[in-house]
Amino acid sequence: MLLQQNWVSPHWAWQSLGKSFLLFVFLLQTADLEARRGHQFVWKTGHWGRCIGDCGSGGVRSRAVWCTHVEGWTTFHANCNQKDKPENQRKCFKVCDWHLELFEWEVSGWDRCGLVPFAGSEVEAGVCVTAQHGLQRRSIRCLQKLNRTVVANEICEYFTPQPPAEQACLVPCPRDCIVSEFSGWSKCGTGCAKSLQHRTRAVIAPPLYGGAPCPNLTESRACSTPACPLGEEHTYSLRVGSWGECQLPHPKDIELEGRTMLDLGLDSGEQIKSGIQGYKAHHRPREVEIGYQTRQVRCVRSDGKNAALSLCMQDSVPLTFKSCVIAKDCETSEWSAWSPCSRTCSWGELAPGFRSRRRGVQSVAVGTGKQCPELEEREACNTGGKELLQPCPRFAWRTSEWKACQVSLLFDQQDSHHHKHAGLCGGGIQTREVYCVQITMELGMHRLKEVTRPVDGKLCLGPAPSSSQLCDLPCLSECIVSSWSVWGPCLPENCQDHHGRRGFRMRQRQVTVDPVGTLAGCPHLIESIPCEDPVCYEWIVSEGMCVTNHGKCGPGKRMLTAVCRNKKGEEVPHHLCSEVPRPEVMACEIPCAADCVISEWSPWSLCSHSCSSKNAEGSQSRSRSILALPAEGGKACPPDRALQEHRACNDHPCVHFFWETSPWSSCSEDALVTALNGTINWSGEATCGVGVQTRKVFCMKSSSGQVTPKRCPESIRPETVRPCLLLCKKDCIVTPFSEWTRCPTACQPGNATAVKQSRYRIIVQDAANGGQACPDTLYEERECEDIPICPVYRWKTHRWSHCVLVPASVRQAVPGHNEACGHGLQSRAVTCLSEHNSSANVGDCMQWAGAMPSLVQECLVPCKDDCTFTPWSKFTACSSDCESTRTRRRSLTGRSRKRDKCQNTELYPQVETELCPCEVFTSQPHGNWSDCIIGGGTSEPQLGARSHRDAKECGEGVRLRAIACYDKTGRLVEPSHCSSSGYIEESCTVPCPFDCKLSDWSSWSPCSSSCGPGVKVRSKWLKEKPYNGGRPCPKLDLKNQAQVYEAVPCYTECNQYSWVVEPWSPCKINSEQNSLHCGEGIQTRKVRCVSTAEDHGGETVPNVLCNQTEIPDTMQKCSLYCPSECAVSDWGQWSKCPQACDPTVMQTRTRQVLRSSVSTKPCPEVSQMKPCILNQNCFQYQYNLTGWSGCQLGANATCGHGERRRLLSCQRSDGAIVSTQLCQRLRLEKPVQLSSRCVVGCTVDCRLSAWSAWSQCSHTCGAGGQMVRGRSVVLQAAGEGRPCPEQLTQHRSCPVKPCYSWQLGPWSPCRVQGGQCGDGLQVRNLTCVVHDASVSATSKPVENALCGELPLKESVLQLPCSVPCPGDCHLTEWSEWSSCELTCIHGRSFETTGRQSRSRAFIVQHPENQESCSGQVMETQPCSGGKCYDYLWKTSLWRDNVRTVWCQRSDGMNVTGTHHSNWEIPAVAVTYKFCQCRMEKEIHGQHFEAPGEIDKGGCALRTKPAEVRHCSPACRKPFSYCTQRGVCGCERGYTEIMRSNGVLDYCMKVPGLEDKKADVKTIAGKNKPVNSKMHDIFKGWSIQPFNPDGKLKMWVYGVSAGGFLIIVFLIFTSYLMCKKTKPHQSTPPQQKPLTLAYDGDIDM
Repeated sequence: MLLQQNWVSPHWAWQSLGKSFLLFVFLLQTADLEARRGHQFVWKTGHWGRCIGDCGSGGVRSRAVWCTHVEGWTTFHANCNQKDKPENQRKCFKVCDWHLELFEWEVSGWDRCGLVPFAGSEVEAGVCVTAQHGLQRRSIRCLQKLNRTVVANEICEYFTPQPPAEQACLVPCPRDCIVSEFSGWSKCGTGCAKSLQHRTRAVIAPPLYGGAPCPNLTESRACSTPACPLGEEHTYSLRVGSWGECQLPHPKDIELEGRTMLDLGLDSGEQIKSGIQGYKAHHRPREVEIGYQTRQVRCVRSDGKNAALSLCMQDSVPLTFKSCVIAKDCETSEWSAWSPCSRTCSWGELAPGFRSRRRGVQSVAVGTGKQCPELEEREACNTGGKELLQPCPRFAWRTSEWKACQVSLLFDQQDSHHHKHAGLCGGGIQTREVYCVQITMELGMHRLKEVTRPVDGKLCLGPAPSSSQLCDLPCLSECIVSSWSVWGPCLPENCQDHHGRRGFRMRQRQVTVDPVGTLAGCPHLIESIPCEDPVCYEWIVSEGMCVTNHGKCGPGKRMLTAVCRNKKGEEVPHHLCSEVPRPEVMACEIPCAADCVISEWSPWSLCSHSCSSKNAEGSQSRSRSILALPAEGGKACPPDRALQEHRACNDHPCVHFFWETSPWSSCSEDALVTALNGTINWSGEATCGVGVQTRKVFCMKSSSGQVTPKRCPESIRPETVRPCLLLCKKDCIVTPFSEWTRCPTACQPGNATAVKQSRYRIIVQDAANGGQACPDTLYEERECEDIPICPVYRWKTHRWSHCVLVPASVRQAVPGHNEACGHGLQSRAVTCLSEHNSSANVGDCMQWAGAMPSLVQECLVPCKDDCTFTPWSKFTACSSDCESTRTRRRSLTGRSRKRDKCQNTELYPQVETELCPCEVFTSQPHGNWSDCIIGGGTSEPQLGARSHRDAKECGEGVRLRAIACYDKTGRLVEPSHCSSSGYIEESCTVPCPFDCKLSDWSSWSPCSSSCGPGVKVRSKWLKEKPYNGGRPCPKLDLKNQAQVYEAVPCYTECNQYSWVVEPWSPCKINSEQNSLHCGEGIQTRKVRCVSTAEDHGGETVPNVLCNQTEIPDTMQKCSLYCPSECAVSDWGQWSKCPQACDPTVMQTRTRQVLRSSVSTKPCPEVSQMKPCILNQNCFQYQYNLTGWSGCQLGANATCGHGERRRLLSCQRSDGAIVSTQLCQRLRLEKPVQLSSRCVVGCTVDCRLSAWSAWSQCSHTCGAGGQMVRGRSVVLQAAGEGRPCPEQLTQHRSCPVKPCYSWQLGPWSPCRVQGGQCGDGLQVRNLTCVVHDASVSATSKPVENALCGELPLKESVLQLPCSVPCPGDCHLTEWSEWSSCELTCIHGRSFETTGRQSRSRAFIVQHPENQESCSGQVMETQPCSGGKCYDYLWKTSLWRDNVRTVWCQRSDGMNVTGTHHSNWEIPAVAVTYKFCQCRMEKEIHGQHFEAPGEIDKGGCALRTKPAEVRHCSPACRKPFSYCTQRGVCGCERGYTEIMRSNGVLDYCMKVPGLEDKKADVKTIAGKNKPVNSKMHDIFKGWSIQPFNPDGKLKMWVYGVSAGGFLIIVFLIFTSYLMCKKTKPHQSTPPQQKPLTLAYDGDIDM
């Protein structure tokens, strides 16, 4: 619509105005359309996205940009103005995690707290009570650490949130200036002139936080003086002005001074030139110029006005001119270029680098010219941020590998005989090197790179790793084997080979304990004996029943059952035994009724010999006995020889054979096994493949050594080659050499000794397994090269010029000074020369040649009336005597010789005498004795020394005590004058600790048990007890305090000894009673105890070694059956009971009928039964474990890893210990763990490092200096070891060297030269003194040369000052600094530092100048250790309703108001209480305090107590007085009776308040009126029992009733207590009667 309307107008215009006008309007509309389109379409942007891309400044972030219509819809970009299009991409900083080290927040300090409106409203003035709300701000920026440039905050926000930039704070209320009370009035002048007297006060606390400024510090008042006589109203004083600027004389004056003058002091008219060269118009550069300066002298009146000089004339007019040196400032050269920045690397440190520049001195300051400025300038610097600095190195501790374990290190401090043991083992100590290395970060790589070169250990932070630790060295243990088994059967080597007819019998033994650490290995485990007819398989035959051929008795056959078994006893197929005939039938015979009956053969006895030799062969026998005699016709018994059989046994020779091997060779490479290396993975230590080991094998004969291999079985020949691990070669690894120690950078004197530098390296890994060996050189030393030699410069002084006086034109203007004489100045040139006497820069001499000699000195041109002398001669020589003197002389010259006054030697001495210097010195001990120093305490340890055992810990040593050396005058001098070392030495002893000493172990006792587990014991005896802190003894035996026992378990095999029985003898029948020689009889046998051990098998031993409870019977009843009787065999074995004993189960045994009876007499029983009863005929068995033994170590070990054991035994149910074979046969479950590893803690003495070198003295001079050396704990003590000493440092005092220092004297009073007031000088002396730097040191003056160069800053020895003339206004001297005061809120400090002030008051001396003089000065400085103060009103006591009120600080200082007069009573302090309404009571005579309302300048004005009190109408009633509230009150003892309008009517006496304690003898003053003022104090505290109408108040009745009840309760309680305790009372002792004397007390 808008567009249509706009186009209507041109159409109408075309009709009315024509084409030209239409064209103009069209152009206007087109421009307007473009403008409107620009306003209708605008650019819109979205939020910036995240920064993407590479880390750092290469990131990019984007945002969306689109064109929208003003109504909100989006359109094409072309509709918007392209010139205004916002950017849609910009570079950004992509933050990555590793940037954490590169950026940080920089936070400034908080600025001052500023007031802000509280809760949006303005704070009204005067509302502040304690403090006001404020706000303080600080600036926060994100910085790049390396060059401190500002970056976007979002980079730092990536890591940590932005710290707050604002915080609330408190602004204390405004505090006005606080001043002290006024001083006393000054004295008035004694004359009659008008004058003022004044008094002053000082500023105690400055105005703070907008408080009121300080009041006037001075008060003045006119003095009352008598009227002056006419003309004497004033006094006059000579005012001396200040010296003017030094100026050169006018050229005309120089010409006048150039004329020749006659010196009246010289003989024969000698002429001199009076120093004209001082006024040369053309002088050399920087030559000293001497000029003159003048001052004014005026006469002033007492009212400050000038007067005629004649009114002040005195005898000597002050000098108004003098010579001076034209001031010239120090001139320096231009600055040199800046040095490179000291910081060339960075790792996030805040500290920047520094650079410096220098300038030299071209000419020194002359006169009062400006001294030379600083010649060196330093400033912080960085690299400008163009590129990142290389990261700075970091440092970390590193260690070498642990060295081999050394047991001997544990015994270093003990008996030396331990070192003689070659096989020490067990606990020990191993060490390693600990060193510091540098770690850097590779720039751009962001990873650490280590440089292994060792650096100074001080660079590594944190504690260093331990350099030693406990370790364990395995103890060597020999191989232990079991006993030999019995010889096996004769077997061929190979049962598959049927052709060989030669075999071997073998026996074996097993390894019970493997060897540790020995090369010998175990002995051979198999022995063999050659034998004939070997058999691999054999028939094992069992016999069946005997079956007669015919009938029931007679010959028969016994069937045999055969089983084929191999050499292991296993059943095998029958065909393997086919070579051996298989037995099937065996002949036997059953006796008939009349036959003789013979028993079965007994078992074969033990073989008599274990082997056969030429001298002895083994044999064994068996026997049988006659059981029944034959009847007639029966088969007869065989003869006796047929009842025994013998056979050979152990017929093999005693010589046996075995394989012997050499030790295995070392592991070496072999071509055959290299192919395996890629496939076999060996566990354990790092290996480099598989190698082989070889050994040799020999066949050995037991008696004669090596024999041919055919004699030993080839099947058990040991192997000669085996694979092994090839351990990798370990080359020696050493660190690179450390950097050379630095050579001195400062120049050295030309005659100094050569300085050396050194470096070292550390072995990190020792060579092993054939690796490259370590180098021999670990420490190198060389002389420093290119050490700068200090340049040599010297000052050259030229001749002094003539004495230069003030120009004549100036001098002659003053009356009486026409003669050219008096004091002047003379100068000289001073140049700098190099070592080769060539000219050098002044700055070089100032740096290398010391202070510059003086350029100017005072001189004197004698006047014609002066006495002149020759120069002093040299002093005469001194003798060696200390009491001698020396003299020097001078003589008069010229006309002075003729003048009488010059002959007066008291005024003009011509001889000077002084005492000669005395070379006698005395020493005094100073400080305490040092610790006892062992082994050269002053020697420095060598570089590279790393042994901890070099230093002795005890024994003979020396202790030192410093001395102070004094000369004859008592001045401290170098200690070398009294002693070469500066010490008194005294021998001392540090007692050595001695450990408890025991003997060696005794041998082990036999095992306490012959069967099963027991104990064996060994012991040590005490040889020496410990002392001086040595290792304590172990716990000794209680019975024998000198013995230490060690008991270990042991085990004895139960079948080690056994009973052996011989066959029973024939049954012996008592023939006397039996003619047939049959029936019952007795038979016997022999029983003996034999050893079952291998070496002593079958050997008879004492019977006590065998179990006595199991001894077999040696005699028993027997039966020899008579003919025709039934004959039975011996009883067989009892059948076995079940393992679980059950009484219902029967145990049986049987016997056979061997011959039937002829008669009908029955045969005896052939079977017997008995129940299985536990512990009678039935036993159960179980394994039994002993407790763990103590930790058992190897034979040569004293601590470390060991083994603890427990023993296994087989226990029968009745408690008897039996052979373990019984438990094994039952296959009981055996406990697994019979041994375990354990550790015996090592007793370790504390190990310390060697003593460090002695430190530098803590003081360069004086007393109290200490030198320290220290050592550190290398290994802490453990167990019962000697503990570490508490003292790890030793101190010794330094020799007392003299301290030389410049001492400034006090400033003198202001001295005005020649006048009474005006400008003058304050002077002080600068003296070189010697002292010992102690608190109570007395300083004595010495020669200035000993103090060296003059101090520049403290060298101001005179200051201008002024003495005020009468009538002048002037400032007082500074007051003392006030005490340090904190700004406090509620008694708590608001600030960490306090403030203190001082001030100068302005003094007006004459009333006429009072209005024109003004001004006072105050200074404030921060201070520490301040206090919070309160300000309290104080009052004196009332006197006629008037009192003094003043303000006092809590430390007692009066700060405002006027103090009470001397005659007033001191104030009593009582705190004023405030309430919201008004003060209820008045507290008389004390201070007032409003807590929390300390006003602006101390005490609160609105709480100020009244100084005058008024009562209207006046208090004229009896006993009334005017209270502080301004109303009438009553004195104490009276109560107020008030009218209805609140006015006192009268005072009524309170009844009952009389003094009941009054003495009846002297009752004077009983009704004495009470002081009304004292009554006013306590009136508020009195209790009023009466109403104004005189009646008692209600609370009085209540109190009376309560008191009555309490009295009743106390009486009742007393009654109960007395009644209860009455029966227990004893008769009291008789007491003296109590006499009561009546003294008139009413209460008696």
